[in-house]
Amino acid sequence: MYPHGVRGVKSVLRVLLAALVGAAGVAHFVTPGFFVSIMPAALPWHLELVYLSGVFELLGALGLLIPATRRAAAWGVLALFIAVYPANINHALHPETSATPDAAPWVLWLRVALQLLLFAWAYWMTRPDAPEPS
Repeated sequence: MYPHGVRGVKSVLRVLLAALVGAAGVAHFVTPGFFVSIMPAALPWHLELVYLSGVFELLGALGLLIPATRRAAAWGVLALFIAVYPANINHALHPETSATPDAAPWVLWLRVALQLLLFAWAYWMTRPDAPEPS
């Protein structure tokens, strides 16, 4: 099982993940044009999918904060991270088509790599919490 300190770290990281996912959800409604611009052309309904992913990000963020839903929400957040991964790869491959055409290629590829850490982070949140120490 987890040492006592890991439980506290996991709680803090759960709240931080919820804050990041929630902020991303809000961004999908505040600046949808950026998200539309990085989507692969093969996908239909770009704006609708941006809004839909924003809704799911907000629900996931809220769900991470509620004990009864946090594990299911973490699975949902992980699925969402995987679902939007092609847009981040598309952005790195085709920055000229995005709302940030002058972004440094290494920054875009770093973002692609760092998203793997988000996968791991969300996955860790799907795991049961350690029992209370006795």
